[in-house]
Amino acid sequence: MEPRDTSPNEHVQSLTALLGEVVTYDGFFEIVEGFVNVTRATQTGKEQTHLFAQPSICIVPQGAKVFSVMQDDLSYVEDHTNMVVYSAEVPISFAISQASSAEPYYCLMIPLHSDRIRDLSARIFTQGMPRSENLKAVYINDLDVNIVKTSIRLFEVIKQQQAIDLLVPHLIDEILMRLLLSPMGASIAQLGVADSHAEKVVRAITWIKQNYFETMTVADLAQRSGMSVSSFHTHFKSITSMSPLQYQKMVRLQQARTLLKSRIRDVSSAAYEVGYTSTSQFSREYSRAFGVAPSRDIL
Repeated sequence: MEPRDTSPNEHVQSLTALLGEVVTYDGFFEIVEGFVNVTRATQTGKEQTHLFAQPSICIVPQGAKVFSVMQDDLSYVEDHTNMVVYSAEVPISFAISQASSAEPYYCLMIPLHSDRIRDLSARIFTQGMPRSENLKAVYINDLDVNIVKTSIRLFEVIKQQQAIDLLVPHLIDEILMRLLLSPMGASIAQLGVADSHAEKVVRAITWIKQNYFETMTVADLAQRSGMSVSSFHTHFKSITSMSPLQYQKMVRLQQARTLLKSRIRDVSSAAYEVGYTSTSQFSREYSRAFGVAPSRDIL
């Protein structure tokens, strides 16, 4: 077997150059509201960053990061050879493993909106929506060169600042259609199917994130989603890699960490605000999730 060529191709290099012209310093940038986001970094880091990944297509044309879905033992490398798609809001931890001032890390993110997925899927799958039981939180495939080419045209429009409102939505639709035509397309299409297992789980995730501080049971969540308890639990864990109550706990802990890091609350008040009745239990679970005691995050 011949060794795999892992060198960036000319299209990846062209996309990297365009990102460098549009984003000139480190940070997270909403380039076109609701359509295009970019992260840039020039330093690697050993400390893990924790956040909720939004449903999106992610392309890293230069640099690399190592990430994992929290509560999952598996870790993944994202770089110029692959393309990552998040199907739902899932808690991840990551560290940028390759970046420098000369060659910054870039991550291009295209959000996935269920209504747009629904409309485009109807146009692509004209004989009926394909069924897919291969539902999960993260899909990783080889980088699709046609999606990269469309992304290049997208950033050429953004760079020129001409007819952005007219052209960007069409280019985003092309990227999404190419995603739906890819090997993961049938699974991604489920996000737009009304009352599919994927759509019901996404609906439950939205409710949990809005009501994370409340006491809830799996039976309550299953009833809200219109599923049996066993079916709901199975599909929720398939898509998010954790149980519904583990997911609620991660939402609580992430919210508490935001409060602590912004110095809005002390440890006890942050714990109670997000729904904990025991500060000691909160501290144990916080330390287990983030690798540091909550008091350390106030400093």
